[in-house]
Amino acid sequence: MSSSSLVGTRAGLLQICLAGVLWGTGGLAVQVVRDHAPLSALTISGWRTGLAAVVLLAAALAVGRLGNVRRLLRARPGRVAVVGLCTAAYQALYFASVVLVGVTVSTVVSLGLAPVLLVARDAVVARSRPGGVLPVLAALTGLVLVSGAAGLGETGPSPALGVLAAVASGTAYAAATALGEPLARESDPLALTAATTSVGAVGLVPLALLLGGPAGTSDPVALATLVYLGTLTFALAYALLYAGLRTTPSSAAVVATLVEPVTAGLVAAAFLDERLGVLGVVGMALVLSAIASLSRSGRPSAPAAPASAPAR
Repeated sequence: MSSSSLVGTRAGLLQICLAGVLWGTGGLAVQVVRDHAPLSALTISGWRTGLAAVVLLAAALAVGRLGNVRRLLRARPGRVAVVGLCTAAYQALYFASVVLVGVTVSTVVSLGLAPVLLVARDAVVARSRPGGVLPVLAALTGLVLVSGAAGLGETGPSPALGVLAAVASGTAYAAATALGEPLARESDPLALTAATTSVGAVGLVPLALLLGGPAGTSDPVALATLVYLGTLTFALAYALLYAGLRTTPSSAAVVATLVEPVTAGLVAAAFLDERLGVLGVVGMALVLSAIASLSRSGRPSAPAAPASAPAR
């Protein structure tokens, strides 16, 4: 590898890691909003998706790629719509899990489950045993430990419902990734992200207005945090991810999914006083080591590679 290629790869890896750090702060941001305004997780998700769609469409317009967005929507409307709605669903379910069980558990369970499901999907499609049986078992064991720890510690008001929401979030994330993978191979990343995010906003924002309770707030801290969620943890984070993927192998994008739960756990411990106990920490370590092992084998590269799966 030439020195220029090495520099490019390292720069890309750094960009992906920075995206993971931004995602990892999303759970804390949700808690900050709720501390300052009576907004539901659904309403916060609607704000985040709507703001991200506006930012992404503006970016596409600024760089002359808005036509790519329109062409993609005309060429593949069904798949783009399904991916966009799955994207909106797993984000809303993740935020609901954060409220119910806390940042650490919701992030580890939802993020750790998706690669496991995708490995299982690959095995079914190939009609063979998964190559990473031990990592999958380790991840499942870790998820059980983290979920069990949620019921023992002061992690949230409704641990059982929170874990179920996190499982549903991880499942929707895996579905969006699997369905978006073909689109990602044939589409411009910015156009694809703008298209799927816009569809997600069209589906989620009206739902939030109808069922989410108070639709807005005048609290400056809450408003600023909502803007942070939409512009930085969504639009900017995925701009960094796709920039990194230009010079980094797609399997390295899994690094972002490793950085996110670590960041979320550290942030939750530092600012929210969340504690999982020994079993919870062991479970988190098992999940992260399993995903790292799978990423080395190249199997879970799909979760982060498609431009359609802005997870958090």
